Amino acid sequence: MVDEELVKKTLRAVLRSGKGGLPLSRLQAEYKELTGEAVPHRELGHATLDTMLRAMPSVVRVDRALSGEVMCYATAGKEMAHLTKLAARQHTAEKTGRPQMVNCQMRVKPSAPFVLNANPRTSLRQPDHQGHQRRVGGHPGGHGDSRPRNMRGPHPDGRGCKPCSTPPTPANLNENIPQPKPRTSHSSSYIPKLIQSRLKEILIKHSNGFWVSKLPQLYRELYKQDLPSEAMKDLEQWTHICIVNLSFKTTSSATRNMSLNLNLFFFNVQVEKPCSSKPNELLLQPSSPFQAQQLSTTPSSSTSSLLESPKALSEDLKQKLGVLLLKYSSGLWAHALPKLYQDTYKTKLPEYVLDNLLLLSEICTIDYPMPDNPKRAILYGKVAEDENCNQAELADLKVREEVGRCFSSQTTPPLLIPTEEYPSVLVVEARSTNSVVLRYIGEGYSKALEKLEDDMKEYYKQDNTKKPLASLSSGQLTAVYAEEEEEILRAHVCEVMSDKVKVNYVDHGFSEVISKSRLLEMHEKFLRLPFQATKCKLAGLESFSQEPAVLKKFDSMARGKILLAELLEQDEIPLMVLYDMSQDDDVNINAACLRTLQEKSLDIPLQVNNICINVSVTTVCSDGTFCCQIPSQGLTKLNEILEKTETYFHSQVTSESLVSRPFCGKSCLARYKGRWSRVEITNLHGSRVLDILFVDLAVKASVEVIELREIPPPFLCDFVSIPPQAVRCCLADLSVSVGSWTPDAVQRLKDTILHCSDCSLKIVKVEESKHLYHVYLFTSKNINDPSSSLSCHLADLDLWKQHADIFLSSSPSGSLPLPPVLELPPLGQNMDIYVSVACHPGHFVLQPWQDMYKLMVLMEEMILYYNRRDDNLITVEKNQVYAAKVENNWHRVLVKGVLSSGLVSVYELDYGKHELVSCTLLRPLIQEFRQLPFQGITAQLAGVKPRKWSEEASIVFRNHIEKKPLVAQLDSVQEAEQPWYRRVTVYLVDTSQEDRDIWVHDLMAEFADDLTKAA
Repeated sequence: MVDEELVKKTLRAVLRSGKGGLPLSRLQAEYKELTGEAVPHRELGHATLDTMLRAMPSVVRVDRALSGEVMCYATAGKEMAHLTKLAARQHTAEKTGRPQMVNCQMRVKPSAPFVLNANPRTSLRQPDHQGHQRRVGGHPGGHGDSRPRNMRGPHPDGRGCKPCSTPPTPANLNENIPQPKPRTSHSSSYIPKLIQSRLKEILIKHSNGFWVSKLPQLYRELYKQDLPSEAMKDLEQWTHICIVNLSFKTTSSATRNMSLNLNLFFFNVQVEKPCSSKPNELLLQPSSPFQAQQLSTTPSSSTSSLLESPKALSEDLKQKLGVLLLKYSSGLWAHALPKLYQDTYKTKLPEYVLDNLLLLSEICTIDYPMPDNPKRAILYGKVAEDENCNQAELADLKVREEVGRCFSSQTTPPLLIPTEEYPSVLVVEARSTNSVVLRYIGEGYSKALEKLEDDMKEYYKQDNTKKPLASLSSGQLTAVYAEEEEEILRAHVCEVMSDKVKVNYVDHGFSEVISKSRLLEMHEKFLRLPFQATKCKLAGLESFSQEPAVLKKFDSMARGKILLAELLEQDEIPLMVLYDMSQDDDVNINAACLRTLQEKSLDIPLQVNNICINVSVTTVCSDGTFCCQIPSQGLTKLNEILEKTETYFHSQVTSESLVSRPFCGKSCLARYKGRWSRVEITNLHGSRVLDILFVDLAVKASVEVIELREIPPPFLCDFVSIPPQAVRCCLADLSVSVGSWTPDAVQRLKDTILHCSDCSLKIVKVEESKHLYHVYLFTSKNINDPSSSLSCHLADLDLWKQHADIFLSSSPSGSLPLPPVLELPPLGQNMDIYVSVACHPGHFVLQPWQDMYKLMVLMEEMILYYNRRDDNLITVEKNQVYAAKVENNWHRVLVKGVLSSGLVSVYELDYGKHELVSCTLLRPLIQEFRQLPFQGITAQLAGVKPRKWSEEASIVFRNHIEKKPLVAQLDSVQEAEQPWYRRVTVYLVDTSQEDRDIWVHDLMAEFADDLTKAA
């Protein structure tokens, strides 16, 4: 029997998680995601979900947005009213006054799981060094408490215990595992490993060097703590950080100073020791991270080799390499440099450059994400800047000065670009794709404008405030009275006429001719909010910004709609890609507008009973469909332009053709079987690896960004005008439908047609909705006899019986060793973490924040390795580690079991997620991908009583910590035989706000108490 009260409670929890309400269609999905079951409206006596919700006014308010979508809002009194307000209001030139309310609920564009909005190699702000009181379920001042805390001190409870080899498993996932007794922590606040990691960060931030006398000050500014004196004494002892050069200088002591010079990501430096033995007079110089081991074994030979003068780079070589590196601001693999150099400059890169990467230290910084493999280095080009000035600080200072000047002259401050990666925007209009007028949606933007206009309406209601403008001039700021709906809007005067005036509404982005009597004097208090109407450029459409077809398409798809914006460049007019996420499939607005330029006359004219010869099959898919190229006018023109492109690239010695700013939907060129072909970028994995589609071949591939080239300007219009030349087909008259093919049948089809140079086909049926042609396919010229077609040939073969794809066994294979166990800080100490999965306070998964870039690099390498291989099915063993393709990424997984359908249950060892994947998507995890420790750490929250957490509490917990970087204080560790059974208990602190620390255990304890009182 269904518990109606439990259903109501769960619905309320789901609705509160949606800050702006939930569409009815999403409510069902969110409920099922939380409970595993659909909303039981029939069991409660209601024919539809809509009627059930309307019968629960105490739980949910159902309303219909102007867009026609049914929206659901939590009913919780005045304290929840702000969550039900819609964020955006829209003006049109035809109707002024209060803007039209629009639905601003926007689904966030999913990105690669390891791409973050912050740099994981930097440290998060640490909590106050004065810590909280440790009592289970206590409330030491609340989550915003600013009382003295002791975060760095020893664990007050000095109890210790033996770690459990196998942690207990809860019978109910909503129950906490009983907290283990903590291990004894260190009694000193001096943690060498922590100081060493922070010293690396400081050296990264100041790659041009600094005096060691400033080290304590820099440490204090960055970490809000004093540098332990022991660290200064131990500098020359840290051989994995520093290499001590025992050579002495003869300079006078009066001129001796210590300079820390470290190129970015050179985590090992060479320490030169002058005559004085004071540690703050040691001189540190760059050194390869792989010289430390050599020095520790043969110090004399290493010292002499360091004194040898390396072959210097010529100025011309430096300049050319510098240009290439700056093209790839996200980094360039060192091993890719020779080919890229030769392709660009038509000459070979000297071999000694890669043999001694230190020669590049003047033009780039070097990162070694795989310490065991020195050849896998990443090069980052240096941008010329003032050595003593931080660019970010300069930019921030410039903004502050600009704001100050604006206020002093009674004008508004500048509109700042949102900090989030994918802000929501409301498109107003576009007379050019290089100047699209839009508004940002959200806190500080549309919501702030709504409040401002409400305040203006109240202010100008008073008779003594309605002061008409004494004089008019172009560019003058004014308040405009909109008679239709009694609204007051901000505007500036564009043109003064005899009895009318043309104004531009600075917050809504359109102009209108109105009567002078509607202009009022603007009070200065309404000038504090920046003008909300701003502009952007659409990436990929720069050369077609004024094309009527492009503008018409954009107007129909984007005008008056709230879209998701991907910021590519944050210039004065930012460069963006816009996405419509309101449908089941995401729509790339930029790419859709570009496709309108394709010439219809170059389409492939195929109809039923058409016969085509000289057909070339380009790819065969796992569902039995295949793609081919058919001779046509468009294909002939395409081949001619590609030949000209080959000649063009051979004659050009420039880096202008390198793709330095990839984005989804971008059209460019890549090589396929030695020839340049058109591609479209379909997905980005991090910053260096991406997925592409060869649009004229329908072939998918994963490549490095350095393999792409921009379409040469002389051929851009021609390339854009040609529609894709790949035609999607399937074999007609087969008893097996598309999608039901066995692997054996797919392989036989590949072997038969992929290497056939002269295929023919006859169109039997056309599915317009699917863009799919049913055909008779022939591998010879005999196309008049359907019995000789490939359909008949395959139908007679024993290829359609489903066989077991995998064999599961519980016995370990033991073929390759597991990665080393992830190192954790001592008990009581902090670590920066990222929460990848959060179920409830008794179960969540965290990752080391500062090492996440290493995981990004690993996954990029896995994508390149596995996507370029076409391996056969493998034998899969239970409880063994493999590589598995989940959506578009390859993950390191543990096999947990198998379903009768052939799906395998896997656990992502780096992210802590459980997934179901096809057995065909598993591959052996090779030794190269077993070096980095598994990054996912199972955890539970310290400071709260073990309990069965309610659905509502679980949602609150997840909303506060999931997909966020936090600071964790290690309370206890349960060791285990296997790394995936290891479990930690931690306190979590959100330090994203500068003025306070949010202690998650305090927040959850308060929430639990509130629920208890309400019950």
